[in-house]
Amino acid sequence: MTTARPLIGVSTYLEADARWRVWELEAVLLPAGYPRLVQRAGGLAAMLPPDAPEHAAATVARLDGLVIAGGPDVEPARYGATPDPRTGPPARARDAWELALIQAALTARIPLLGICRGMQLLNVALGGTLVQHIDGHAELPGVFGHHPVKPVPGTVYGDLAPEETPVPTYHHQAVDRLGQGLLPSAYAADGTVEAVELPGPHWVLGVQWHPEMGEDLRVMRALVKAAADV
Repeated sequence: MTTARPLIGVSTYLEADARWRVWELEAVLLPAGYPRLVQRAGGLAAMLPPDAPEHAAATVARLDGLVIAGGPDVEPARYGATPDPRTGPPARARDAWELALIQAALTARIPLLGICRGMQLLNVALGGTLVQHIDGHAELPGVFGHHPVKPVPGTVYGDLAPEETPVPTYHHQAVDRLGQGLLPSAYAADGTVEAVELPGPHWVLGVQWHPEMGEDLRVMRALVKAAADV
């Protein structure tokens, strides 16, 4: 008898003018690294394009685990701030949908992983704020950099990766005030919070880097394992 792989939903981009082959159309997009990472970690990946927020709870009810993927800057109005000139244009439909997914996952106690933007949105969903621009965590446009992150001992992430680890990174915003209940579980050398988690009976972790661009499966394997245990 084959054991079913946990179904892991992954949020997506919604782009107005994507181009491929002979086509230039509005498209739902997800870099292939995300589903491949889920698959390599033992899960079954499902894309979750932006939808009406009122459908989030029913969507999450069909899943074993949830990933909020990286992407554009969170609109500063979501955390009560005025846009910095360096903050990118808002992606309001995606913000609304992913915030609803996060709240539904927290309510249903479905394992949740936020990646880059996803970690920032998790922080905002719990009442936290963001720094709208930092230097040194993104190189050239479209080019991932690497830097080490240091885990906090005794945390979920610290138990997964107890050593200082180089990670693929591409972001210019970061966590400022932590959301309610969140604990930092990794830092960069400059003090930037690189991972957060929500202590409690269910698995909730955010990482500022992009595990889908590397070879380290530990974070995704932990999500898939938690999803299998739900």
